[in-house]
Order: sequence, then C-alpha cells, then structure tokens
Amino acid sequence: MPDDAPILLMEHINKSFPGVKALDDVTFQVKKGEIHALVGENGAGKSTLMKILTGAIPRGSGTIYLRGQATEIDSPGRAQALGISMIHQELALIPYLNVGQNIYLGREPGGTLPGLIAWSTLYDEARQQLARLNIDIVPSTLVASLSIAQRQMVEIAKALSLNADIIAMDEPTSALSERETETLFSLMRSLKEQGVTIIFISHRIEEVFAIADRVTVLRDGQLVGVAPISEVDMGQVVRMMVGRELGEMYPKEEVPRQEVILRVKGLSRGRDLRDIDLELYSGEILGLAGLVGANRTLLARALFGIDPIDQGEIWIDSRAVRLDSPQKAIALGMGFVPEERTAQGLFLGMAVRQNITISALDKISRLGFVNFRQAVGLAQEYVQRLNIRTPSLRQRVRNLSGGNQQKVVLAKWLSLNPKVLILDEPTRGIDVGAKAEIHALMSQLAKQGVGIIMISSELPEILGISDRIMVMHGGRIVAEFQRDEASQDEIMLYAAGGEGSNGQNPKSKAQNPK
Repeated sequence: MPDDAPILLMEHINKSFPGVKALDDVTFQVKKGEIHALVGENGAGKSTLMKILTGAIPRGSGTIYLRGQATEIDSPGRAQALGISMIHQELALIPYLNVGQNIYLGREPGGTLPGLIAWSTLYDEARQQLARLNIDIVPSTLVASLSIAQRQMVEIAKALSLNADIIAMDEPTSALSERETETLFSLMRSLKEQGVTIIFISHRIEEVFAIADRVTVLRDGQLVGVAPISEVDMGQVVRMMVGRELGEMYPKEEVPRQEVILRVKGLSRGRDLRDIDLELYSGEILGLAGLVGANRTLLARALFGIDPIDQGEIWIDSRAVRLDSPQKAIALGMGFVPEERTAQGLFLGMAVRQNITISALDKISRLGFVNFRQAVGLAQEYVQRLNIRTPSLRQRVRNLSGGNQQKVVLAKWLSLNPKVLILDEPTRGIDVGAKAEIHALMSQLAKQGVGIIMISSELPEILGISDRIMVMHGGRIVAEFQRDEASQDEIMLYAAGGEGSNGQNPKSKAQNPK
C-alpha cells in the first residue's frame, strides 16, 4: 500500500431505513495515524456510517477498502478481527458485572484447566488497560456503582484492549469533565504517534479543532466536504453542518423576577446530599454547575421524588409538600428530563406519538380508553412546536437521531404544562443546531413563567442560558452567582473545592436577588 494511500476508504456507501435514507452516496476516507473528525447534525448519518464500518449493520451498496483491499465486514467480530474497534455514544457495559469482566467479556484468559478463567490474569491485564488511561478504578469494581464518566472511560479501556489500529469514537467526551477530556486527548495523541488511526465524532466543535487533523462533514446523509482542520474555521464547519445561518446559540431573554415557585431548605440524603438550600423563581433558569461526583443528578432525583430524603423541607407555591414519588411530583406540576434519555426517558420500541402522550394519558382518556384523535393532535402539536424531525408519528423513537429523541422527551413533559422543569444535561450528545433550538425553547418557557433547573457540564451553556448559577461540590451548594457575576474560572474553582478570587464564598451575593 503506497504511503499516501488511505488506510480506510468507504466508497459510494448507501443505506436506507424505513422512511429514511440515512446515507446517500457517501465516500469517506482516513489516513494511517491521523485523528479524523466526522461531524454533522444529529441524523446526518455519522453513526450509521460507523455502524457499517464496524459490522453492526449491513450497507445497502458501496465498497469498503481496508489497507488497499476490498473487504467485507459482516459482523462486529469480523471488524474486531480486522483491527477496527468502536466506542459507542450510548454505553454498552453490563452494569452487574465488574470492570475487568466488562473489558474482557467474551475474551477471558483461560485457566489451567479447560473451561476455567484465569481471574488473576484478567484483572492484571484490566489494571494495565486502566493505567494507560490514568483511571483510578479497581478492576473488581461493579460497573453499576460507577458514574457515567467512569463508565465511559471503561468503554475506552475496553476498546483499547482489542489492540485495534482503527478506533472510532462516537461522542467519547460527552460525559467527561475537562480534566478527563484532556486525559483522553493526551492518550489519543499518544496513539496517533504509535500509528493508530482515530475517527472522532463530536458535537463539540471546539474539541474537533483542539484534536483533529482533518474533518469530514455530513449533512442529511450526504457528504458536504472534507478539509484539513488548519484550512477551515469553526464558523465554516458549522455552516457546512447545518446548511443555514444558525442564529444565536444562547438566545437568553431577560424575564422580570417573579414569585418563588420552589423552595428547598436543609435537604439531606446520607453522605450524598448535605444541607441543600435552594430557591427557584417562576420564569427563572437556575443553572447547576459542578464536576463529576458533585451529586447534581442525585439532587434532581431527590427533588423529583425518585430517591427518598433523610431530612429537609420542600415548598411548591408556598405550600409545604412531601415529594416521595415521581407521581406526586408530576401531580404538583413538576417535570424531569433525565441525563440518560434512552435508558430513563424514552420507550425506544414505541412510536413518537406514544412517547409524547404517555405522560398525558389522563388528559386524553375517558373511562380508561384513549381518545386516538386527541392523542394524534397532541403529538402533532409538539412535533411541530419543537421541530421534531420524524417521517411520521408512527416512527419508532429508536430510529430518531439523538437530538430528535431529546426533543421527544421534552415534548412528553411539556404536554403536561409543568411549572417546574428539571433538565439534566439537556443538550448532551446533540448537535449545535438542536442545541440552539433547545436553548431557544428554554428561554420561551421561562418567558411563559416556567421555573427551570438546568444541570450542565458545559460551562458556556451554564453561563449563556442561566439567570442564576449554583455550584455544587461533594453534595453541597458551595457557591451562588448572579448571571452577570459569574465566570468560568470562578465556577471551576468552587466546583473543584476551592475558594473564589476574594477568598470568600459568594453564596451571600445572591441572597437578595436583583
């Protein structure tokens, strides 16, 4: 194979699903030892192309050349045998096996007797893989006890253990902190120096420019362009991705301060949540910032009645309430969009219509029977309002892009007209166009008087869309800022357990909000 020949060439690839042409004559090539970014909006065809490469689904037509030879990849096992590995956006670990078992699942080293596993060897090798990533996790740790970020790093260790020379990474940083992301980038650079080829899929355009050598852009299943990263800027890439002027990413509208809609005093749960005081105003977007392990998601779950609290008081509309179940929270006008939308927010095998209307069955049913016409009308209203791209209301949610799946989760709660909406990582793993649309929707909801608590690990998002920002560390609220007081540096300092620039905790600044 000539030195300048691509290690991988996917030529004239086509793929269709019911009602959707996912790939339309796409040609994609990567060079040996490069980090090649593959970008596009949700639904552009990136994941479909990678699933074809890794043998997860068959292509409709086209040819794959690997190291200069036409190659058939008809199964994931065949892809692994050819040195191709994939780190998927949605985690594929088995929660009730430990880390070492997950890394070497199906490839366990044999013991001294047939049918036995050499557990000491397995754990030693798993420990070496984790050490390559500077991950401080004991291989015997149960995966169910790990955070999402830690599970993502285990996925990466699993892929690297296959000794692949082509590694596709689909949104590998979506649940990682800045420090963990930089650790991953350092590893990627090291692998590149060793001649490993990396295909990097990310919606975070700044990451693409920080790590990639070249970029390929897909839009609506078609190839838009390929360029060295040094020859394009972020604006050009975004315009290629969305095919339109994006508008403002953080369309924040100032809403006059209204009444307190949710008040929390002294909320505690074991060692996870300690003495939480919180107020949310009608029409306010309250951002919750913090690093992995700050327990922001646990606070959201407690507020929504999923997890019981040990002590504390909660008021909604100045009335003391006991939130001991999600049903109680819903009845009191609350909604919750969870971080893991596919596992906790959607019924993947059900249609768009069913997912949108499932929380509103009481509104569209009589005597136990669903009014089909009302259900269709309600679903259609939110498909149009949220610009959900689906061939029909009958489309199964599993076949939608990540951004459109997230909009379906939002629609499910908006159909109940909530007055308090908790959003846990609402734009995680979705493209820039869908992000801008969700930010605009949040701003519209606040203008209508909805109180929003937004958990986000992206500081530009926290700073761009929040009216007020609370910072969590170790299960406590450690700092609070008004929108015009906050900065990334100050937030990160408190999130890491430090003190602000003046050596004082800024919580007192927001006790009398503007």
